[in-house]
Amino acid sequence: MIDIATMHFLVDLSLNNSKQWFDEHRKEYDLAKLNFIEFVQHVIDMHGVNDKAIRDIKAKDCLFRINRDVRFSNNKSPYKTNFGASISMGGKKAMRNAGYYFHLEPDNAFMGGGLYGPDVDVLNIMRNAISKDLSTFEKIVKAPKFKAMYGALNDKDEYSLKRVPKGFDAADPAAAYLKLKGYVAMAKMEDQDLLSKDAVKKTVESFKALQPLIEYINQAVIV
Repeated sequence: MIDIATMHFLVDLSLNNSKQWFDEHRKEYDLAKLNFIEFVQHVIDMHGVNDKAIRDIKAKDCLFRINRDVRFSNNKSPYKTNFGASISMGGKKAMRNAGYYFHLEPDNAFMGGGLYGPDVDVLNIMRNAISKDLSTFEKIVKAPKFKAMYGALNDKDEYSLKRVPKGFDAADPAAAYLKLKGYVAMAKMEDQDLLSKDAVKKTVESFKALQPLIEYINQAVIV
């Protein structure tokens, strides 16, 4: 589970987002980071029984840096106020394959994953695969366990085009999926669940519900 001290550190960081404060609280950061690494490793160890592709991955290699890239942002706060881990056989920077994700942030934690921000060629491979065999894809994203956990794929504006992309028929029965710019599903995790002894179990259950989509994507796009 996540320690309450880890949550307190992230809250305090959000209120004191400066290098001076961070340097003065480096010890608390190191302990919070270690707690998150241990949590993610437990998830990998448990879900690796179901998904062999992630079995040998180490949690420390899945974490994103807490430092923000402020070069092109109006927000010059130097640090993220969350811990994030991308669990994928292609590594946390993989753009060609799907994976799992966990986002730890007080009052804004979530879990899930999929194919996020892929290159155009990868995206078109997915679109063609779905267009040619819509029934197989819908069997995955409309499965009871998937719907119970995630509801549906994320189709908010930032994840979807206004129109079906060039090269695809607007009347295609799969049009709603063809407009997507990624294939991602996320489920919120409440703070009380993060702090419970069942936090790892709940995360693993969410990943199990997502696994068929992960495998479908990776079978389609990895060559």
